[in-house]
Amino acid sequence: MPGLLIKDIPPEVHEWLKREAERNRRSMTQQAIVVFEERMRRFHPVKFPPPAQTRTVLTADFIDRAKREGRL
Repeated sequence: MPGLLIKDIPPEVHEWLKREAERNRRSMTQQAIVVFEERMRRFHPVKFPPPAQTRTVLTADFIDRAKREGRL
């Protein structure tokens, strides 16, 4: 099974994890896994719509013309 080593954890986070592990009668590793699993269940990735399709080809000439006409 893969492992994970977390270095330089802030002392307050370490103490919180330690208290939660004791309260739930788990090791700190088991408690960290529970926290990760709970967070993953609530995570919903953002889905963006596909880019709009356009028939205009953006050439340097087109962009320069649009600038002169005040469209950009």
